[in-house]
Formats: sequence, C-alpha cells, structure tokens
Amino acid sequence: MRFSSLPAAAPLLFSAVSALVAAPRDSTNTPYLGLVDFLAAEGLFNLGLYVATHGYPSQSCTLENVAVRREWSTLSSAEKTSYINAVQCLASKPSITPASLVPGARSRYDDFVATHINQTLTIHGTGNFLAWHRYFTWTYEQALRNECGYEGYQPYFNWGKYSNNILGASIFDGSSTSMSGNGAYVQHNATGIPSNELPEIVLPAGSGGGCVTSGPFKNFKVNLGPVSPALTYVEPNPGVFGMGYNPRCLRRDISQVAAQGWTKDSDTASLIQNNPDPYWFITNMQGNFPAGYLGVHTAGHFIIGGDPGGDLFTSPGDPYFYLHHANIDRTWWTWQNLDIKNRQYAVSATITLNNSPPSRNATLDDLIDLGFNAGPITIRDASSTIAGPFCYIYA
Repeated sequence: MRFSSLPAAAPLLFSAVSALVAAPRDSTNTPYLGLVDFLAAEGLFNLGLYVATHGYPSQSCTLENVAVRREWSTLSSAEKTSYINAVQCLASKPSITPASLVPGARSRYDDFVATHINQTLTIHGTGNFLAWHRYFTWTYEQALRNECGYEGYQPYFNWGKYSNNILGASIFDGSSTSMSGNGAYVQHNATGIPSNELPEIVLPAGSGGGCVTSGPFKNFKVNLGPVSPALTYVEPNPGVFGMGYNPRCLRRDISQVAAQGWTKDSDTASLIQNNPDPYWFITNMQGNFPAGYLGVHTAGHFIIGGDPGGDLFTSPGDPYFYLHHANIDRTWWTWQNLDIKNRQYAVSATITLNNSPPSRNATLDDLIDLGFNAGPITIRDASSTIAGPFCYIYA
C-alpha cells in the first residue's frame, strides 16, 4: 500500500463512518443500523483503500467533490420539500420526445416513463439491468438538478428499515414532506406476478387500490400506459404499446406482504453476502418467480403496487420508482465495493428478458441508450459510480 496516498482517501474513509452516524432514524430518533448499512460502510471503506492504492478512475471525480446520496428519512423537511418540488417541476415541463414516437407524452417526466416502457423487454432479466437503471436514475437526477434547480442528490428508500410496518414509513405518511401515502380503499383483485394472465406468485389485495388522496402527489397525473396492469380496472391505453395519452390518477396498493416477504434487511444482506457470482446476484435480485421468490427488486416495486407501480413497463410513472431504484443501485454498489477487483466490471446474463428468445451474453461494450433523455454510454461506463459520467457514493 502506498501510505502517502492515504490522505487522498481520507474523505471517503471518513464517509464510511459518517454513513453509520447518519443512519436512518426511527420515531424515537434512534439510529436504525441494519446489517446492510454495515456492509455499505465496509464497502465504502474498501473503496477508499482501493482509490488510495490505485488512484482515481476519473480525472473529474475525486473524493473531495463526490456527491453523497442519502436515505429519505435522513433528509431535513426542507430537503424533502426541495426534492418533491423538483419532481413536480419536471412533470410541469413540456415533453421533448417527438409526438410521432410517443403521442401520449405531455411532460419531461413522461419522457422518462416512455423510455422505460419502450425498452422494458431488453432491460430486465438481462445483463444490462443494473447498469441501465443506474444510468436512468442518474439521468433523472440530473434533469431534476439542471432543469428544475434541485440542489440535492437522488435519495434512496431503505426498505429493510420499514419491512415490518411498511405503512408506518414516514415516506408514505401522506404529509407534505412525504412521497404521498396509500391509495383509497377500493375492492380489487389479488395481483398475479409476473402478470395476472400468467401468475406464478399471487399477492393478496391490500388496503388501497384507489387514487392517492394525501400528500404532494395526490393530484399527480399518470399519462402513459398501462401495458401490463396489476389492477384489472385501470383505464386501457388507447395507443400502441401504452404510448397513447391516458391521463388518470396515481393509484397505490401498499403491500405489507411484499415488504415482509422479500425486502427485509436480512433479505438484502443475504443477497449481497451469498451471491459472489454476478449472474446469481442479478438473477436473485430480480426474483425467481417459478420458485415463489420475488427478490428485492420486484418486491420493492410491489411495496406500492397499484397503477403504475405494479406495471413492469410503466412503473416509473410513480415518483417512488426513483427512490426504489436508488436503493437497488446502492445494493449493487455495496456488492461491488466488497470485492472491487472482481466485481467492479463483472457483467453476466444475456441481452433478452430471461434469455427468451435465446441471445448472446451482454458485454461491457454494449450501449445503454436513454432515447431523448441522454446520449448513449457503455455498460463499462456505468460500472463505477465514481467513473464514467458519474460522481457519487451512498451514505
């Protein structure tokens, strides 16, 4: 080890300790420290040592200017309000996607939903899944900052902290500093996964199912989709592949079953610790439906369910999506940092959904394209959060 290089890593090593000090807190203001938080801090420490011995992977991102993404409950009321205002701002700005491609897009927010719909079958169950969603979430963060004046960074939602009482999470309490609460109760169907037509796992109906009635997003409009709705009574889209104009309320059906079944802190810790092979890490993260296992990714979406959250294609239509995927990214980031040499540029799986139809393996040179939202980069470019276009870490 080049001990003379350690001072350059000091800010990042200090962040590993700070991440634990700034851990999410419960209603008694007691820090919540799950095993995943300790793994993330260990990974951050490893990253600091790796930089100290190997140098910075990017000339533009150093440990002195790196952004820190934080858990929602650690943000101040002012910081939460600033984030919420930026999301609402993005939904008020006109779309930049040509109407000839997406007739139903009305806002910059819709541009992101349309991109996800269009690429759903090539960004899930694939080798680019994690890299694509890292770039997608970061590009959304940049839109909030550059187009709506947001000065913070993308927060994440730690599912494990609230898995025993998901409806008790402050993020869903319906207050002015929440991401809004559950939907109004509407008698509705159980949800089949991966679809109601071909259910391999069935989640019972929750206590919601209707329009969100409280909080900043109670009047939020979903314009695109559905494509594969979880709720059978959602208004069908008049266009092709969910791209027509279909304005409707934001519906949620918050699920304690999904939260308790697959998003506990122990579930995420087990994923990180027991899957050194990148194929099984990415596969088990997304779930093994025939085996009755949702995985933290799919279960994290069905924590809110409803419409569009329960629709694999249109799920970014619910603003919760980006806090969920920031935590997916944090989980990957932690896994990478625990064995940087072997995991930073590890890529596995093919380029089609669950290899159907059979296709070649993904490679680091494959492009990630976000349509009109951002120019293409490679999976290699998206493999480190302090290289490529990125410059961020997680607390």
